[in-house]
Formats: sequence, C-alpha cells, structure tokens
Amino acid sequence: MRGGEALIKSLKDQEVDVVFGYPGGVLLPLYDVIYDSDMRHILVRHEQCAAHAADGYARASGKVGVCIGTSGPGATNLVTGIATAYMDSSPIVAIAGQVATGLIGNDAFQEVDTIGMTMPITKHNFQPMNSQEIPEIIKTAFYIAGTGRPGPVVVDLPKDVQEQELDMDKEVRIDLPGYKPTRKGHPLQIKRAANLIANSKKPVILAGGGVILSGSSEELIKLAGIIDAPVVTSLLGKGSFPEDHPFSLGMLGMHGTKTSNYMVDECDCLIAVGCRFSDRTTGNVAEFAKNAKIIHIDIDPAEIGKNVEVDIPIVGDAKITLSSLIKALNQNNTSGNTDEWMKYVQNFKRSSSPRTSFNDVPLKPQQVIKEIMNATDEETIVTTDVGLNQMWMAHYFKVKHPRTFLSSGGLGTMGFGFPAAMGAKVAKPETDVVAICGDGGFLMVSQDLATIKEYDIPVVICILDNRYLGMVAQWQKLFYEKRLSHTHLGEVPDFVKLAEAFGVSAYRVEKPGEVQETLKNAINSGEPTLIDITIDPEEILPMVPPGCGLTEMVGEYKIEIESADGVPYYREAEERAGD
Repeated sequence: MRGGEALIKSLKDQEVDVVFGYPGGVLLPLYDVIYDSDMRHILVRHEQCAAHAADGYARASGKVGVCIGTSGPGATNLVTGIATAYMDSSPIVAIAGQVATGLIGNDAFQEVDTIGMTMPITKHNFQPMNSQEIPEIIKTAFYIAGTGRPGPVVVDLPKDVQEQELDMDKEVRIDLPGYKPTRKGHPLQIKRAANLIANSKKPVILAGGGVILSGSSEELIKLAGIIDAPVVTSLLGKGSFPEDHPFSLGMLGMHGTKTSNYMVDECDCLIAVGCRFSDRTTGNVAEFAKNAKIIHIDIDPAEIGKNVEVDIPIVGDAKITLSSLIKALNQNNTSGNTDEWMKYVQNFKRSSSPRTSFNDVPLKPQQVIKEIMNATDEETIVTTDVGLNQMWMAHYFKVKHPRTFLSSGGLGTMGFGFPAAMGAKVAKPETDVVAICGDGGFLMVSQDLATIKEYDIPVVICILDNRYLGMVAQWQKLFYEKRLSHTHLGEVPDFVKLAEAFGVSAYRVEKPGEVQETLKNAINSGEPTLIDITIDPEEILPMVPPGCGLTEMVGEYKIEIESADGVPYYREAEERAGD
C-alpha cells in the first residue's frame, strides 16, 4: 500500500473513529485515501478549531483526539491548539502536512519548520522520511500521547512520503528505552506521607487535573473521608471532587473562592495531587501555604519542586499512589483528628458563600450561571472560553463528575470553548454539551457555526455578552485607573443574526428566568443552538492581584449570611489588599 493508506490503517489500528481536519495541497494524497475510507472526517472551518475539537474530544472521552492540517499556515494554525493541549496535559495527535522531502529546508511554497516550532509544545514530534516508518510512528505517537503525563504529539508528514509504497505485513513494534513513566509511588515516601497526615490537625487536599486524567476521583473522595479533610481544586481539577459534597471548598487561586484561599493559607498539611502549582493557583509563592507541610503527588517528576518547595515528594500515577496511601492510612488506623478544624472550615464556608440570586437587568452573571445549572443535569458537559465567563463558571457552577467541565487552563486560550464543545459532543453524542463563551472569544471561532450546522452537531452555545474583553477590562478597572484601552468590542455583530446566517437557531435573553427556559428548550430541541445572553458590563469577580498572597483579594464581594432565624441576608463589602 501507499503511505497515505498506511496512515489511515494505522489510525484505525489505534481505534480512531473520527478526525477533525482541513485539507491542503500537500495533503492531497492522504485526503484521496480518506475519500474511500469509512473513517469519519469532520471538516472544520479553521485549523485551530480542529486542534481544539480534538482536545475537547480527548478531555470528554479520555481517548486520544486527532486533528489534521496542511503545511505552512495550516500547521501554524494548529499550533495554538497544540500548545493548549500541552499546557493542560491533553492527549492529541496532530498530523501536519509538509512539503516533499527533497524540498524541506528550501523555503518552498507553504513550508514551515513544523518540527522546530512544535518541539517546545509537544511531548514528542516525528517526521517520517519514508513511508515504511509510518506504522511505527503512528503507534508510538499514540502511546506517548496517552501514557504517563498525557500530552500532544505531532506527526509532520511530507507529501511524497504519503505516495511511496510500503510493506505492512510485519507486526508493528515500538521500542522506547528512554520513556518509562513511573506509575507506582515509592513505598517509603507513601509511609512518610501517611505519618504526616496522621499527625496533622488542619489538613487540606488540593486536587488538580491529574486526578481526572488518572481516573482517581473515587480514591480522592475516599481519602478525604478517611482523614476528614476539605478539598480545594485547581481550575483543571474542577470535577475531580463533587462540588455538592460538604467537604468541597471550590477552586483555589487568583480567582478562587474566598474559603479555598483562606483555608489553604491556614492549613498545617497540604496534600497536592496531580497539580503543578501554577502561578494562578499559588499567588505569591513566598506566602503560599506558609504554615503547612506539603505532600506533592504527581506522575511528572519535573513538576515536583519546580514552583513550590515540598516536604514529601511522591512520583507516581495518582490512582495507584492514592490507593497505596489509603492502604497505609488504614493500616495505621488513621482516622480524622480534625473535628475542630472541620467546624471552623464549615462555619467559614457558610459565612463566605457568595450571592447568586439577582433580579437585575442587565442580568448578573451569577444569576445566569444559576439558571444554567438549573437547566442542565449533572451529566451535562460544559465547556468554557477564557476570561470572566470562565472564572464565573469556575466560581459559581457546581460540577459533580470528572470530564464534565472542560476549560483552557495553562495557555488561557480565547476561542477554546466552542470548538472544544464540538469535539466533546462528537465524543459523547448521547450527552448534552453546552459551551459557555465570552463575546470576544466566540468571535475568534464563530466561523465554525458552519461546521456544527453541516454535520448536525447539536451543541448549545451560550454567549455571556457584555461587549467587553471582560477580564482585561477588569484589570484596567482595578489596576489602571479605569482607563479602558481598546477593550470595548462595540455593538456588532448581532449574534442572533450571525447564527441565523449559518442556519443555526438563535435566541436573545435579557431578563431573569429566560436563560433557564431558553436553554432547556435548546437542549431538548436536539439542534445546534446559540443563545445570546446580555449581561451587566460592570460586574467583576474578586481576585488576587499578581504578586499578592491568596488572602489579599480585591474587588466587590457580595456575601450571603444566614441569620439566627434561618433567613439569609446580604452584606456588600469592598475588600482591598492590606485592609
């Protein structure tokens, strides 16, 4: 067979059932094979959306997602999505077309150094120089992408290699002597961790995205129950621990909940699982968990000690390591010695619960998100864009299951939410999928309304429409004397008319109660739908300024307090750093 046929056969051998792509001149041999193949190909309208869709597919399903783009600008358009997947440890294989081998390095038409460009943002990349290499490269790419700490792998595919003949009768074997991820935590370190936990009075568990990637949510819940410890999460860890659980404190960090930030500041033992202690999680590292001994469990040894000094490092898969830690705690008859701590935590949590019900017009985002929660069930997959819409969702939307909250964390990629929802829906066609987008981010990828219409991918897009680049405008309001430099988006487009131009059903909502009803109807319709939600452009979210500790939160804070007679009332406070 020829190289293009070998590539498609190799993808099928890896149980790939769908690819997201966009053809081009150097990919003609491959796409000619796809023409006769039964593999599902979804033609996106921009290569960045192909990468984000493959990423959303991977995050929702746990399988490796696949995207394809042509050489030159096709490959460069994939780069943002590849970097997004790399920062968030999402397993995708990106196939980029390349000019013929004899032209590589000659600045040929639509040639770029894809290998050089993607080296810093992939786990590995490959460039087969003859067709015989393709089967082994594809098998290896999937193995690397999906094992250890997951991540993207790029295959840069020259045109002539797609056309060369090869023999595929041989069994495909891979040999990676330098790639052996440590999965089992060191027994001595686990014993030390168990002893430290047993002697702690104020423990907190920090769950990151690694808990979801390793499928260790059950072990996390069991650990929290054994030691009676509250649980905070990173943005990517959201969903690893049910947020309706009494031990859940919500997200930690720059835009985290007040309870999470304060309890981590006060804890004496922090058990971090599958997180990388990013700057958005820790705030000022010198002030982070300054009273705590820190246990850090992660499959990537490069992350341990990189940002935060830890007392007990454990390299290993979160599921395997947590199981061993639970066993060690049970052998020591360790039970929670944290009654006073948990009382204090729960009282603080009650006194710091944010207000979520508003009758205001324009709509408050808190009210919008409450209605979104009421219109969806706990199995619904929600994706977000990046910016205030993302932080409002992270703050107020309660997630109960892993792989149901998909968001761009490390790279903070505007435009992620919509194409990621597209990929998630393809991965989970029986599950409702709702994309929560900002107006700015959605405009970066709105052309792929054509894709969900043409392929009948019934995602519902909710645009939180404040006509601002909300997060940047918030920083300008708080730190730049309200000098709103180029963050107002103007009054175009009309999102309802834009969607209708693509043949997508669309609605505008402006009053309390309308979001819930409209979203329910949209989900039940089984059709691609856009809902344009007009929200208050002045609403901001409390945050920790750069360089500050987690307790130094600024911005308006509306706090619900339960009075003695059980009736909640509200107080409003301006909290400023240092006050």
